[in-house]
Amino acid sequence: MPDMLVKLYDLPDDRKEIKRLAKEGIIIRRAQPLELSIARRFVLANFSEIWADEVSIAFSRQPVSCFVATHEKKIVGFATCETTRRGFFGPTGVLESYRGKGIGTALLLACLRSMLEMGYAYAIIGGAGLAKYYEKACGATVIPGSVPGIYRDMLERGT
Repeated sequence: MPDMLVKLYDLPDDRKEIKRLAKEGIIIRRAQPLELSIARRFVLANFSEIWADEVSIAFSRQPVSCFVATHEKKIVGFATCETTRRGFFGPTGVLESYRGKGIGTALLLACLRSMLEMGYAYAIIGGAGLAKYYEKACGATVIPGSVPGIYRDMLERGT
């Protein structure tokens, strides 16, 4: 899976989508530092251990670089930046039962906008498995020759 580059200074306006989701009771927001354990457990239970580790890194940043989608005070999706590497977006995930509502895109754009506010002009989406989605959602373009990129020589995870 290739890495992708995003022009942060040319992001689509996501305010209408955020408001639409809020009317459905789905809130997109930056996670609070005291929500680390809740967010980590959510990611570990629904996605992977390595992503849960990256969420922990997002909570070590100031401000926290993890965004969550909540419904009825429970996490239904998350997105991070500045975890894998500086300037990188991800990981991100939405519960299967909540997919197709625009939550993933809202989380993506919230994270990318935060990176723009940090002073970045560009962001990297590492190992983007959904290249066509990222092209449409934020104008990302594939970085030629980026496979395996930073993901080479990864340690094996034991059981």
